[in-house]
Amino acid sequence: MTVLSLAPLSLEAVAAPPNDPPLLAVEGLCKSFGSQVACRDISFALWPGEVLGIVGESGSGKTTLLNCVSTRLAPDAGTIRFQLRDGRIADLFQLSESTRRMLMRTDWGIVHQNPRDGLRLGVSAGANVGERLMAVGARHYGDIRGAARDWLGKVEIDVARLDDRPAEFSGGMQQRLQIARNLVSQPRLVFMDEPTGGLDVSVQARLLDLLRGLCAELNLAAIVVTHDLGVARLLAHRLMVMRQGEVVESGLTDQVLDDPQHPYTQLLVSSILQ
Repeated sequence: MTVLSLAPLSLEAVAAPPNDPPLLAVEGLCKSFGSQVACRDISFALWPGEVLGIVGESGSGKTTLLNCVSTRLAPDAGTIRFQLRDGRIADLFQLSESTRRMLMRTDWGIVHQNPRDGLRLGVSAGANVGERLMAVGARHYGDIRGAARDWLGKVEIDVARLDDRPAEFSGGMQQRLQIARNLVSQPRLVFMDEPTGGLDVSVQARLLDLLRGLCAELNLAAIVVTHDLGVARLLAHRLMVMRQGEVVESGLTDQVLDDPQHPYTQLLVSSILQ
């Protein structure tokens, strides 16, 4: 398994108040590509500070689900509701495209598996972080540069690399820079698609430790898609297991992985123990 050196995630800090509305609520989401069903009648809710892991084999529909929930792909049916900063509950696909784009720059972050998809390689590391602040109205050069410097420190990038371009960074550094770019605007919800994919095990361990600490420190809600059950155990408070477009099992991460009920989940868990 990956990153055995990290301690298990504590679940105590994310017990959702039963009467509080969720930050995100998905009901009856369906998506097909021709005759191929990618997501069938999927429902779940997510509260502030909670990390939801979505696991399953390639082709199970987990990335399609993430793309629909983050409005990058329109579902065929179902609703996706999000609590705005003013307390209103909005149906995301009833909002204008410009409003959804603004959410992506403010309340949401998207961490791609390939960090090059989430960075501008032609500008400096500091500009990558500062650009997101400018998108939400920051204009003072000194303040923007100072915030970029602070965030490079938070994600363990030497601040002396502030003016270097991401193309000069290693894959792990690029991923940490992408995280800084996403979190500098203090989003409330982050979508992560295989955030440690393609990285060496030692680099994965550092990145997972960083992500876990930032989620707790900033009270971030996050949805993490991964095929790695070790990553899911270390990052996610709750887990959904997908197979052929359906959620076959869900619950607290430790319960699902330590006592799997569905035969497919049992197969997934047993495969990493062999």
